[in-house]
Amino acid sequence: MMANASGLLVIERILRDRQSIWQQVVEDRSLSKLTGQMMVSSMIALACYGAVLGSFHSVLMALTSAVKLPLLFLVTLAICLPTLYLFNLVFGARLSVRQSLALVMVALTVTAMLALAFAPIALFFLITAPDYSFFKLLNVVILALSALVGLRFLTGGMRVLNEHGLLAPAAKADVPAEAPVSPAVTVAEPVAVGAAANGTPPASAPPAPAPAAQPAVPPGYMLTPIGHPRPAPRPVKQPAPPSMTLLYVWILLFGFVGTQLAWTLRPFFGSPGMKFSLYREIDGNFYAEIFRTLSHLF
Repeated sequence: MMANASGLLVIERILRDRQSIWQQVVEDRSLSKLTGQMMVSSMIALACYGAVLGSFHSVLMALTSAVKLPLLFLVTLAICLPTLYLFNLVFGARLSVRQSLALVMVALTVTAMLALAFAPIALFFLITAPDYSFFKLLNVVILALSALVGLRFLTGGMRVLNEHGLLAPAAKADVPAEAPVSPAVTVAEPVAVGAAANGTPPASAPPAPAPAAQPAVPPGYMLTPIGHPRPAPRPVKQPAPPSMTLLYVWILLFGFVGTQLAWTLRPFFGSPGMKFSLYREIDGNFYAEIFRTLSHLF
């Protein structure tokens, strides 16, 4: 039943049964439907949270923020997804565009749903402590925490794909040469010649001596040729493929593009002393504004 969940319920499947999501991505099975469900659910969640952000200023700002916040994530994804796909191709990964998109959409859906889960907390502080600097910093922290959890899902999915060999070039299978088939040889049982000649049944052979008892071997140990236990060699850990290393580089790139685009699309909150405006002039940057906000609070 959970595999056929649609709409907003897809987040329940991601959180409860994420292994089936990764298996579906590995098999490249019905990814268009899954990606569509995640797209719809994440855009609805981001629109609701954007309305909470803009409600600090006015109803009109709430409506515009409900449109601009989903647009922010969609445009950032459109800018950065080709880079992730080409990174994988350069280093021999065998991911398709559908698999790459589905993988990133899992992270985006988790981020959007967690942000929506924090919306009642943001509304509570909006009603009880309507301070512009505090409200802005609170929501930046909420979005950052939600994004970190979503990125954990992204890295976890990439590790699953790596375990299935999709992040490394296909290795040529070594076909072993066929071993020559030796003719069957029939071995006759030994017969006591003297006893057979006298017509008496042959005497039974003496029983073979029992093997010597092996000493108890503790877990993680093996026996040496002279029978003494010693630590068993540990398996050599395979190094992470270049695609995993480049994934972290791509995550940083995604963060920088997203924050700069958010600064370009502002306002999302709306300064209390300013009139409504759809966009503002591009001056400064996102990080300088955060430091300036912190200095006002402390």
